[in-house]
Amino acid sequence: MSNLEEKLWPREEPGSLSFVIPVHDEEEVLPALRERLERMGSSLTCEIEWIFVDDGSRDRSLTFLRRWADSDRRVRILELARNFGHQAAVTAGLDHTRGEVVVVMDGDLQDPPELVLDMLKRYREGWDVVYAKRRRREGESVFKRATAAVFYWVMHTFVHRELPLNVGDFRLMTREATDALSHLREGHRFLRGMVAWLGFCQTEVLLDRPARAAGRTKFSARRMFRFAWDAMLSFSSMPLRLGIYFGAVVSLFGVAVAGYSMVRKLLGHQLVPGWPTLVILQCIIGGAILVTLGLIGEYVGRIYDELKRRPLYIVRRTYNLERPRSPDRAVVPSGLPAREER
Repeated sequence: MSNLEEKLWPREEPGSLSFVIPVHDEEEVLPALRERLERMGSSLTCEIEWIFVDDGSRDRSLTFLRRWADSDRRVRILELARNFGHQAAVTAGLDHTRGEVVVVMDGDLQDPPELVLDMLKRYREGWDVVYAKRRRREGESVFKRATAAVFYWVMHTFVHRELPLNVGDFRLMTREATDALSHLREGHRFLRGMVAWLGFCQTEVLLDRPARAAGRTKFSARRMFRFAWDAMLSFSSMPLRLGIYFGAVVSLFGVAVAGYSMVRKLLGHQLVPGWPTLVILQCIIGGAILVTLGLIGEYVGRIYDELKRRPLYIVRRTYNLERPRSPDRAVVPSGLPAREER
């Protein structure tokens, strides 16, 4: 038995379970998601709430969710004022959960709801955080799988050793872990890294990730690169250290070229005119300086964003939420009735 497993205390079935599901233009997949959520929920004995966060959808996703909420009080909706991004939408949902256990999952059915039953088994064993580790990734291109593998390797090796590989935001958390996460209010958010940073007893369940049930992915190559870049910059100063290492390597290269030239001169060899070497070294050194200054500028810009203390998200309307909260760095309308007028 590992030291971590020695800390576990078996638990009873949770009394209440909250789902946080961000939605952005998922009109085509929502009917299938509803069917599978309700089928999975019928096998549970605890109280359930489904918190959908509409992250600025431009299709009829919100219309479908509102009709669903009219017929099922367990469905609660946060309608954000605009598209604030996946991580902010998940944060908004987490801020409004009331369950003893919280599950975060995407609404495209690549996070199968049925896996929550396996997560609950691990929860009853005493684990505080149970995340879904992707064993296979169906329906994804070779490029996407390769870039994802590189990203997780870089993050795990150079940024945060505790970050599990091939793990997204699909996870189960206890109320204690959820409340601890709610205290981390930085603007540039990388939730899977933040959860790993929290500690607690964490374990995995294996997931053969299916292809999307319908529609198209909202994560283009550009958005994936931006997400990876934000993750590295917001969670580590590693890029700045890389600039230092790069500058040291360039300096050593310059010393080596100088030594090589001196040896050739002492041996009586005729030296080639040195302007190409000079130009190359100047370009390398100048590039290293500009890269390092650019990285410093990125961090300064992020410090500036944090100092402005702008809210992480703004809620336009809520549905079936009886007591909307206004947590730190969030704007939530107050005084709304339990069921918003339609």
